Amino acid sequence: MASAQPASDPAVTIRRLWPMDMTAYREHLLRLDPESRHSRFGGGVSDSYIHDYVDASLRLDTLIYGAFDDDKIIAAGELRVLFGAWPLRAETAFSVELPYQDHGLGDELLTRIITAARNRGISRLGMQCLSHNQRMRHLAQKHHAELTTADGETEAKLVPPAFNPISLLKEWMVEADGTLKRFSL
Repeated sequence: MASAQPASDPAVTIRRLWPMDMTAYREHLLRLDPESRHSRFGGGVSDSYIHDYVDASLRLDTLIYGAFDDDKIIAAGELRVLFGAWPLRAETAFSVELPYQDHGLGDELLTRIITAARNRGISRLGMQCLSHNQRMRHLAQKHHAELTTADGETEAKLVPPAFNPISLLKEWMVEADGTLKRFSL
């Protein structure tokens, strides 16, 4: 088992996933321990479900960031735009492998997701988790989300600020940094 590294560790790179990363993304989701898998998908899912899920993940309405330890994805955050809704809304979901939990990766991924949502004009970002998922609830509260709990589930609503030139530049810079690190290996 790999040693856990914090998000600030230089060995961990966070960047956007591209089609060439889907195999690594699939492997990451398949490595999730049963509790983390249950938390990520809101219930137990099979390996077959994960294969189908990843195959459907490369869509125009989806942006996925991955946290890499060398060439292995150890955590991921997804942004899915809900087309047909106006003003624009999106949902987000996260997965962090057990040895890497509680090291700031979820926080860093959510920060990137909020910036991406902001720069795409998304007015409301939703997260759903099981009510007993304290890590996700804490993460949502840390980012000033409004939490609603009912029937064993918690929904978090975040309102990203409007984009501006600084937020666009910030996203571009972290994208460029992650891409350069990917191709300089």
